[in-house]
Amino acid sequence: MKLILLCSLGLLSLPAHALDPGPSSPQQQETEGWLTLQSRNQAASHTPQTASAAEREKAMARFLKSFEHEIPDFYGQDTAGTVEGN
Repeated sequence: MKLILLCSLGLLSLPAHALDPGPSSPQQQETEGWLTLQSRNQAASHTPQTASAAEREKAMARFLKSFEHEIPDFYGQDTAGTVEGN
């Protein structure tokens, strides 16, 4: 029983090694750097972003309107890019 448990625990570490992509490209390293700055709030703007009451109301109306349409189970290729009524 202990042998099975030890083997199972040993196998759990194998997928982690398989996911290691190796050295990152310069673009990937730059992206990871920006995401780190963002997550640590180190590059935040000093200018507060505000919205007027009218802008907030329009944004809320647009958000609520998005719930009027059902999300389809899947998107078919035959209807991609077509406009209803054409």
